[in-house]
Amino acid sequence: MRNTFLIKFLLLVTLLFVSKTFALDDTVSEGESGKDLKSEITAYIEHHLKDTHDFSLFSYTDKTGEKHHVGFPLPVILWDNGLKVFSSSKLHHGEAVAHVGENYYKLYHSKIYKTDAAGTITYDDKYHPENVKPLDFSITKSVVMIFLTGLLMFLLFRGLATSYAKNGSIPKGLGRFFEPIVLYIRDDIAISNIGEKKYKKYMPFLLTVFFFIWFLNMFGLTPLGVNVTGNIAVTTALAILTFIITNFTGTKTYWMHLFNPLGDSMPWYGKLPLYIILIPIEILGIFIKPFSLLIRLYANMQAGHIVVMSLIGLMFIFKSWIGSPLSFGLAFAISLIEILVALLQAYIFTMLSALYFGFASEEHDHAEAH
Repeated sequence: MRNTFLIKFLLLVTLLFVSKTFALDDTVSEGESGKDLKSEITAYIEHHLKDTHDFSLFSYTDKTGEKHHVGFPLPVILWDNGLKVFSSSKLHHGEAVAHVGENYYKLYHSKIYKTDAAGTITYDDKYHPENVKPLDFSITKSVVMIFLTGLLMFLLFRGLATSYAKNGSIPKGLGRFFEPIVLYIRDDIAISNIGEKKYKKYMPFLLTVFFFIWFLNMFGLTPLGVNVTGNIAVTTALAILTFIITNFTGTKTYWMHLFNPLGDSMPWYGKLPLYIILIPIEILGIFIKPFSLLIRLYANMQAGHIVVMSLIGLMFIFKSWIGSPLSFGLAFAISLIEILVALLQAYIFTMLSALYFGFASEEHDHAEAH
């Protein structure tokens, strides 16, 4: 049974990897757009890492040299002296100017600028666009995947809760796979770091953030080209939630430790020189903790995507019986490691969040503790 599961797992990973390779093959071919092959590969990797206003599955170039994108557009929502809503197909991946009412908009480096009918972009002396950039509330592909992941989690755990109620706390179906993970988060992460008295109020967030990051990381490994957790805005939002919960649920002991780290063990005149150094460090630590969370998740997922796509790109550069299979083997091995990293990063984010919650909810006599 285990061997059968392993074979199916490897076949699935191989299928996803080959699909991603073919997606790159459709996009990158020397001479199709007059660009250097390395530039084509670099452009594809940058496109894969960025959030976009449409959901492109793959692209190809016909015999006439015209490039076609296969996917579907997403709604563009702008605030520019009023609400402007239109389809991203009008922007045509930045190759066309969208005429909406009396205004013209152009997609330039993944951002939408207000322009004229010719799509003119003006620059300052540092080559930064000077065009007006409206407030962008668009439904991008990252937002779509966040909604889909949220819906998937709702349906999955609603089914798990229902099976618990119907079968005397015995899960069925997929619940048998996810129940040990839930129990592990409860017993080995929440209770171990927060304590049995207060862990329950943090469990909803810990479970949500673990599965949310894990599922998004796994979606990022598919040929869909969705790199949500490699977007620093997403990881920043998650870290801000941990920051808010940590500090808004902090006990008197937590805040006393920040502003009176030495307790009452020394007279005030002896502590004053030390506090000039210690208190700023403690306050700085409040912001360093969530910053380390967002950077760790962002950097690891971003780096993983860059490595895998770069190794795949080497196949098209080598074009030999030795180099291409070697690149394929390395990329396949890294893809397998990325599956582990996807789970590991979700675990690390959840574990550190629970650790910060444990520090914030700790209660003891301050003088006695020191």
